[in-house]
Amino acid sequence: MLQDNFGRKFYYLRLSITDVCNFRCNYCLPDGYECDHDRDFLKVNEIKRIANAFAQMGTEKIRITGGEPSLRKDLPEIIRTVKQTAGIKTVAMTSNGFKLTEHIDDWIDAGLDSLNLSIDSLDPRQFQAITGKDKLQTILDGIEKAQKRGFNNIKVNTVLMREYNHHEMKQFLDWVKHTPISLRFIELMQTGDNQEFFEKQHVSGANIKAMLLESGWMPVIRKKDAGPAEVFSHPDYQGTIGLIMPYSKDFCATCNRLRVSSLGKLHLCLFTENGLSLREHLQTDDSQGLKDCISHMMTDKKLSHYLQEGITGGTKHLAMLGG
Repeated sequence: MLQDNFGRKFYYLRLSITDVCNFRCNYCLPDGYECDHDRDFLKVNEIKRIANAFAQMGTEKIRITGGEPSLRKDLPEIIRTVKQTAGIKTVAMTSNGFKLTEHIDDWIDAGLDSLNLSIDSLDPRQFQAITGKDKLQTILDGIEKAQKRGFNNIKVNTVLMREYNHHEMKQFLDWVKHTPISLRFIELMQTGDNQEFFEKQHVSGANIKAMLLESGWMPVIRKKDAGPAEVFSHPDYQGTIGLIMPYSKDFCATCNRLRVSSLGKLHLCLFTENGLSLREHLQTDDSQGLKDCISHMMTDKKLSHYLQEGITGGTKHLAMLGG
């Protein structure tokens, strides 16, 4: 079982397959995607070897991320490859939903178990102001299409921003009341290139948590391979609310996830200085060599991300690793 020096066990791998994104979200890529490296992204056979090695070390859940993973034409093949890996119980994906209506059937047929979508506003004009794309209705139509197929394991991620969507809290709660969606409010995180934006827009999730508890929402017990959200349910609501609060006390104490970048680097934390390359161990089927390499790298994992101290490491923006 993958374990660090602090006794934390890692059941969950976030696997990026591209850092390219076609949205221009104001908190991530306000100027659009700019490539500063050779776009030698992981190939399917390398992804297969990563999945096999991590599964043999106890990983049960793999989330496919980007950038925007649907920009890769071989995405269904990647989903299928990960799904067929012995030991992997859940294949999830995070997407901006741009191609959702067009390809959701392909993803489900390939074996996708869970889907996270980014919706930072339920107002079409505000959504476009945040993302640079007039695609809110397309994404909502895609969710409806998936649900009609019986695919209901859908989460919606909303990055909280003081001036852009904090005022929509009632609208979001009304939506969850009548829609079987798990809505996750994510605290805006400081990265290498957004300090001024962060200082203006950051909203603490603690106040929202207090409001939920006062309104009769109840905490939901976390599964061992769950993400970092604190989830709440309410008997009068069809959906649930989750809060991801990286600035809260002891946030890192329950860390159960590692990250591999689209260039084949292991990131022990979203905010580490540099990824550690696995690429040389992905060229053959020598899984033992790859597992030994991962185990050795794990000794460098730190106790905290130190975000609360303003340390953002080498993370320029969230598209680098898919958050």
